[in-house]
Amino acid sequence: MSEFTNVTVIKKANVYFGGNVSSRTIKFADGSMKTLGFMLPGEYTFNTADKETMEILDGDLDVLLPGSDEWQTIKGGESFDVPANAKFTVKINTPTDYCCSFIK
Repeated sequence: MSEFTNVTVIKKANVYFGGNVSSRTIKFADGSMKTLGFMLPGEYTFNTADKETMEILDGDLDVLLPGSDEWQTIKGGESFDVPANAKFTVKINTPTDYCCSFIK
């Protein structure tokens, strides 16, 4: 899906890691939420509350998922899932455009 319709967009950006990671929250009529964001090269660790699906729209990163000792390479057009109440680390190799879906 390349676009969303009938949504509410929160104007204020979510800004992390000194501005190297930013996103905007999108709310859907059914109550679900996603963020559309952008990450600059660097290494970042995130915590989750809900299960998340990270869809990489463009870019190149390595991810270390909970319970794994091995980094996985993810490129534009690929995605990965993160369980709820977990921590994961990404190494952003090239500027990366992403869509994060929160699964309740």
